[in-house]
Amino acid sequence: MTTLLTGLIGSGIGFSLSPVMHEREAAVLSHELRYDLWDLHALGASPGDIGDLLLRARDAGYRGLNITHPCKQLVLAHLDTLSPDAAAIGAVNTVVIGEDGLAGHNTDWTGFRRGLVDGLAGAPLDRVVLVGAGGAGAAAAYALLDLGTERLDVVDADPDRAARLAADLDPYRVRGGRLTELPTLLGHAHGVVHATPVGMADHPGQAVPGNCLRPDLWVAEIVFRPLHTALLAAAAEAGAVFLDGGRMNAHQAADAFRLFTGLEPDPSRMYAHLRELVAPEVSRAPLSGALSPNPIERM
Repeated sequence: MTTLLTGLIGSGIGFSLSPVMHEREAAVLSHELRYDLWDLHALGASPGDIGDLLLRARDAGYRGLNITHPCKQLVLAHLDTLSPDAAAIGAVNTVVIGEDGLAGHNTDWTGFRRGLVDGLAGAPLDRVVLVGAGGAGAAAAYALLDLGTERLDVVDADPDRAARLAADLDPYRVRGGRLTELPTLLGHAHGVVHATPVGMADHPGQAVPGNCLRPDLWVAEIVFRPLHTALLAAAAEAGAVFLDGGRMNAHQAADAFRLFTGLEPDPSRMYAHLRELVAPEVSRAPLSGALSPNPIERM
């Protein structure tokens, strides 16, 4: 059986869970798949080299690559086709390599959407506050609008970025604002989505004040390492229902896996894999195989 070659391009990805998640799911489905890490620093490459790296992957026989920070926008200029959602969001996190060239997709938004529907079924979505207007925030915003959110307030440390996202997506339903407005906006919201790095292991803290949370305000987290962030602990203390970032991550991985392989993955199983991998994290050792300076050398 021919091994399907896939991977991830980004910076600082040595601790990514994607190789284990994709390779485990492929094994369960009796499929040979290898998922490599193309870390820009390890390769001696810069974000501007994303086009050359894609061509190297194509020439080496790769079926597809996930794309993460800082290349989700830079990759757009090097693709032959874009899915409508990726074009609307302005970011790509999955590139499928085929006979027709390089096709860009965004599974961040579908991952967030599916995770929200799975984990917070029936939650009111009419009025939501989004904290963070970066790539993850844009994907979450697109998903919320697709689910029928009537009013989405986006706040960001850079108010201009929040305003641009609002204008690009839907100036009638989306409004850009400042972080200082957060307490007031949350007072009128049904839910809040956190989409900044705050709360990650390397960025400790809490972007949404605990005293703004309440039992009838649901909380959705993008961060999944750690799986239970300070924000989710505060949500639990306030009696609010909440969604961890692992569901989005598992669903986006499942959607990318489907694009790469044509097989039907089990997102629930991939979420269970992720929880198993994250739970015992007490060291900083990579959870996947050793990071090669050049993934092509592993062929």
